[in-house]
Amino acid sequence: QLQASGGGLVQAGGFLRLSCAASERTFNTYTMGWFRQAPGKEREFVAAISWTGGRTAYADSVKGRFTISRDNAKNAVNLQMTNLKVEDTAVYYCANHRVPKLFGLGKSEYGSWGQGTLVTVSS
Repeated sequence: QLQASGGGLVQAGGFLRLSCAASERTFNTYTMGWFRQAPGKEREFVAAISWTGGRTAYADSVKGRFTISRDNAKNAVNLQMTNLKVEDTAVYYCANHRVPKLFGLGKSEYGSWGQGTLVTVSS
């Protein structure tokens, strides 16, 4: 199971760090991703990191502002968000790729969606 935390209310230009804790023993064999869903919108890809941490990918909308990282010793994946914008407001979810040792960005490729954490950015 996955549990996301770290959300909150922040002003535009501010920062937050999201964390996701996993209980899966084989955590270190799965690509992990962060997705978000704004009110009335589809869930969308934000960032992904490969099982070794050696490969990352970001949505264009967050590139240069967000950084994904993982600590396999702690079964954790993090999302550092800086220079937050009002349009970043959403519920953020972490998820693991369905297939071990495969790197992909499609929403349908991910499963085990954790409980999301709400990020609200005010102007």
